[in-house]
Amino acid sequence: MSPAVGQPIPRKEGRAKVTGRARFAAEYPIRGVVHAIPVLSTISRGRISSIDTAAAQAAPGVLAVLTHLNAPKLPYRPFERPLETSTRVGVFFKPLRDDVIRFNRQYVAVVVATTLEQAEAAAALVRVSYAPLRAISSFEEGLSAAHQPREKGSRGLPYQRGDPELAFAAAAVRVDQRYTIPTEHHNPLETHATIAVWNGNQLTLYDKSQWVKGVQQHAALAFGIPYDQVRVLSPFVGGAFGSALRPWAHIDLAAMAAQVVKRPVKLSLTREAMYGTTGFRPETRMRVRLGANASGTLTAVMHEAWGQTSTYEEYTENTLDATRLMYAVPNLSTVPRLVPMHVSTPQYMRGPGEATGMFALETALDELAVALRMDPVALRIKNEPLADPESKLPWSLRSYVQTMQLGAERFGWARRTPAVGSMKDGGLLIGMGMAGATYPALRFPTSARIRMNLSGSVTVLSAATDIGPGTYTSMAQVAADAVGLDVALVNVELADSKLPYAHAQGASALFASLSPAVREAGRQLARQLAARAVADQRSPLYGLKAETLTAVNGGLSGAGKRESYAALMARSDAPLEVHLTSAPPMSAPKQSTHCFGSHFVEVSVDPDVLEVRVRRVVSAFGVGRVVNPRTAHSQAVGGIIGGIGMALHEQTHTDPRYGRIMNANLSEYLIPVHADVPPIEAVYLDEVDYAIGPLGAKGLGELPIVGVAAAISNAVYHATGKRVRDLPITIEKLL
Repeated sequence: MSPAVGQPIPRKEGRAKVTGRARFAAEYPIRGVVHAIPVLSTISRGRISSIDTAAAQAAPGVLAVLTHLNAPKLPYRPFERPLETSTRVGVFFKPLRDDVIRFNRQYVAVVVATTLEQAEAAAALVRVSYAPLRAISSFEEGLSAAHQPREKGSRGLPYQRGDPELAFAAAAVRVDQRYTIPTEHHNPLETHATIAVWNGNQLTLYDKSQWVKGVQQHAALAFGIPYDQVRVLSPFVGGAFGSALRPWAHIDLAAMAAQVVKRPVKLSLTREAMYGTTGFRPETRMRVRLGANASGTLTAVMHEAWGQTSTYEEYTENTLDATRLMYAVPNLSTVPRLVPMHVSTPQYMRGPGEATGMFALETALDELAVALRMDPVALRIKNEPLADPESKLPWSLRSYVQTMQLGAERFGWARRTPAVGSMKDGGLLIGMGMAGATYPALRFPTSARIRMNLSGSVTVLSAATDIGPGTYTSMAQVAADAVGLDVALVNVELADSKLPYAHAQGASALFASLSPAVREAGRQLARQLAARAVADQRSPLYGLKAETLTAVNGGLSGAGKRESYAALMARSDAPLEVHLTSAPPMSAPKQSTHCFGSHFVEVSVDPDVLEVRVRRVVSAFGVGRVVNPRTAHSQAVGGIIGGIGMALHEQTHTDPRYGRIMNANLSEYLIPVHADVPPIEAVYLDEVDYAIGPLGAKGLGELPIVGVAAAISNAVYHATGKRVRDLPITIEKLL
């Protein structure tokens, strides 16, 4: 039997999804469920001066109208320490707590009715009057109050090595430019939803979540009940991209409403509501200064960032982390600043921080290559560091140069002529650009339980979620190899808070965190089965030494004898289980573990109408062992398409007078559609990095989006000679 790990096995949950058997948060057929519709504020700052709910309360089917005047005041007991996926500084938003308006589309009321249509109609009858105050609704206004983050750690603190100002002043070639990433929203296919069901003091939440244990903790503390009295289920998630990593206020509203009306309550956010309530990628403005000698050796890098945040919490991204380690440069500084505005709190969005910071850094490097008249790939290779420049630790496996070499070969980079506007296809201008990518390889303590059933099949159980990368499938592969069983005989149950603890599915860390627990639990299970077989006089393996047996082909073999798991378990009274927790070493890291990649992009630009089209993308990645090429390809292509959206389409437009998002829908908030997506080739280095775990596999979810926008921007410059530093690249910016 060949190993399952490394094979392009189809998704275990695929058939359930395409046949409609997979239930998402809003789809559970809960008996007696009623519907909640929130009412959202229309100002960005001020107070509610009056709220008239009489007409809504009198409307057909209405069970309750909750406002700050009559809503239960939840205890919100403090966390022992903040959830890793939430902000570290500030106080999270508590809905219907007071009359203060902190951001546009804030919850000001929730209407509960028997049917969805009745709740929607009644919500439209709620009349709210405000006493508005001057709000900071534009980035320019917020800049005057920009400050250093109060969060401790690398994200919040300025960093410096050497004397970058002096080195920059003395550099033979210099680049000094500013770059902007606009506000972007996640827009997953499935909108956020929660069904809340109370049974006495027991609360069950069917929620769209990337971390059911985080939601469990939040809900228990919000309602002042023990953790084990809250159960959260989220077995299927229709995309999230980071928006479901932290618990949001609609969860509290649903559970609060269910408590008041004493019925199960479903609260499903509209697409428009999500633009004010479930986070976004913050607008970030950056200044990058690069200095180099005439041969292209970097002598100075200075990267400053101003990132948008709310006024009640501080959201700080890893915008500058990649800059500190990407290239060998002796003189470097990074300075983060936050720009408080009257908006809801931003939230992790695919490739958070790195996608933003690497756009600026990799675009600036392309500008430096142009100034040096040097090939962009050669410039990057010339400045390859032998060890992590920030931590001084050796790399566990740094394959950035190899990804550039592989990507350049597969793309045909050698055919690129360096002169701007020198490549054409008929009447179209052709541009070729490239950029690098990196993301940290992370691992967190995570648990799993593995069960040998009486039928001889195996079940893997964990509270981990699968938002799309293929956790159901990859964990089945790991378990199959550990126990010696065909993947078809492995069932995986996920995303129930009653199951063993798992960290959030975010930061590309879940596989590296969960797979060691599943692997070792499976091995221990096989050893226990071997011990049981050799001690059982009815087994053909009786009397052999357990350590001489091999777990393979759905059973145990040794000394020319064999017994299947099904036969062995047929003599058992109960399934056999192993519960195991795996965690990275508690000691200080001895190596620097990161993923790397390179993107090569070809664009065409119509000189008459300045339409930009991405014609093809080749991306090469070094992510350790590729566990499932099929699901890996899905992750890579999805991330690259997200990068195309960053470069050419996505931007949240806010009316600076009122702080109101004006394109809170998918007809005006542009994202790539099929016609925008070119042929994409994702290739992987043949490598294994055991520093991250026993399978040697690092994460792939975040990495593919990082650097794509810069590669496209660089290609557009190569085609047109126009350098667009403020995303997205639109026709008017090329005029």
